[in-house]
Amino acid sequence: MLQGFKDFIMRGNLVELAVAFVIGGAFATVVTATVTVIMDLVGKIGGTPNFSGYHPGGIHVGTWITAVIAFLILAAVVYFLVVTPYNALQARMSRGEEAAPPAPEIALLTEIRDLLADRPGTASVRGGGGLT
Repeated sequence: MLQGFKDFIMRGNLVELAVAFVIGGAFATVVTATVTVIMDLVGKIGGTPNFSGYHPGGIHVGTWITAVIAFLILAAVVYFLVVTPYNALQARMSRGEEAAPPAPEIALLTEIRDLLADRPGTASVRGGGGLT
């Protein structure tokens, strides 16, 4: 029973998920602080960016407007400061990744395997030796 628990805890994806959760929480704090700075800058330009006192016709839509503006700023921060640089980095890394040619010994063994497999009366050995 304890071995099963140990296997569960030591699973790679569980540890990765835990790390992602902790890093995500820390990153959320950074993004929230960035949005606060941007909202303060908007406040310096056009007045306090808090519409909670706005309620035309007695309908309190000001809080909703403030939340929508904060969401749009948050989405812009995540997109332009995280997603766009990440995609650029991924594209740059994928351009540099080309399959390396196999070592000469592996190429020779693969050629021998293929020649043996093509001989009449010989059972197929392709794919069984792991020399692809």
